[in-house]
Amino acid sequence: MSIRIRKFKTDDFEDVLCIESESFAEHNPFAYMHFYEMHGDMFLVAEYLDFIVGFIVGYRLNENEGRVFSLAVREEFQGRGIGAMLLDSLFKEFYSNLLKYATLEVRANNIKARNLYLKMGFIPCWIEKEYYSDGEDGIIMKMKLASYKFHDLDLFAEKIEGMSLRDAEDFDE
Repeated sequence: MSIRIRKFKTDDFEDVLCIESESFAEHNPFAYMHFYEMHGDMFLVAEYLDFIVGFIVGYRLNENEGRVFSLAVREEFQGRGIGAMLLDSLFKEFYSNLLKYATLEVRANNIKARNLYLKMGFIPCWIEKEYYSDGEDGIIMKMKLASYKFHDLDLFAEKIEGMSLRDAEDFDE
């Protein structure tokens, strides 16, 4: 199966909202347009045969940290590595923006997502009690991007080629 990860385009909005509404109990379509307008480089989709099968949205939380706001893959495409591909692509965006860490929150009962995040290198840090509107706890997870093993490093190296040596040294702190 040939999956292509690319930047979100406004034509993708309907497909993203469809995936979002089938994936999450808390549905807020306006948040996605806001994220596109504010953080377009960190809004990515997974495409299979011109069909959107997943998406990821991230943003710069602060000077050193990127936040994964949302990740979803159509149910019939889950378990095929698409979530990992989307995370890998977002991590490259974070890294190329000189961010050192990635964070996210996940529902305590979402074992499938928690396992993916652990596999990708996230570490559970703390529990936010009753984080979600239905009262479920959220687990805050973080990872250090410098320790992540990026896929397709040759392609990624081209993207960060302009980063100065000083920037790279600062990043390793």
